[in-house]
Amino acid sequence: MRYLRLFFIQLKASLLVAMQYRLDFLIDLGLAILATSSALVPLLVLYGDRQTVAGWTWPQALLVVGFFNVLRGILNSVIQPSLQAVVEHIRRGTLDFVLMKPADAQFLVSTARFEVREVTDSLAGVGIIAYALSRLGEWPGPLGVAAAVLIVGCGVMILYSIFILVVGLAFVWVKVDNLSYLFMSLFDAARWPASVFRGAMAWVFTFILPLAVMTTFPALAVMNRLTPAALAQALLVTAVFLTLSRVAWLQCLRRYTSAGG
Repeated sequence: MRYLRLFFIQLKASLLVAMQYRLDFLIDLGLAILATSSALVPLLVLYGDRQTVAGWTWPQALLVVGFFNVLRGILNSVIQPSLQAVVEHIRRGTLDFVLMKPADAQFLVSTARFEVREVTDSLAGVGIIAYALSRLGEWPGPLGVAAAVLIVGCGVMILYSIFILVVGLAFVWVKVDNLSYLFMSLFDAARWPASVFRGAMAWVFTFILPLAVMTTFPALAVMNRLTPAALAQALLVTAVFLTLSRVAWLQCLRRYTSAGG
């Protein structure tokens, strides 16, 4: 309960800052709609002269794009802002002030800042999912919705873990901005159904950088096509990434010499 209260305090502070600039929020909403529309162009071209691609129809592929937008909005609004601030703390030596507080340092740095305006991507993603389901003419049952929500949560935890691992590199190399940009570029591949990728790429995007778990699995869930084995795989991959990120964070803190070290 203590950490839940801390989370809401941090969130409230970010909301107060965001509400000071309501016009910016509306502008960001418009930009998110434009960005989402432009992201649909490759799909429109691809499906312009064919009914299916890698076994996915146009509405089914839209579901993947929708979940991609939901996760991108969470990444840009919740995960990336706070963890980018950690890199600045490490670079300037001000992480000492965080470590002195009577709470878990990883929790504090992970909830330090939220960019509420960026949540517009997630709202656009929800709209795409609703439109795709209406085109399919079938709606998921309670189990399908629950499975999709659970796997989206797994995707958020995987994204968070990857960023914690990237932040861990900042304790050694200090400047890791290029790695963040590289990951964001790779994450763009998650807008495509997993079956589009073949060979080594399919293996990489399933186990090393599990994009399939993040966007394809929840799309399968709302279509009531997710197997129990796939759900178990998502939970296992999430547990592995969370464990790796926590161990890496603790090891990096042990190496941190502080500003006066």
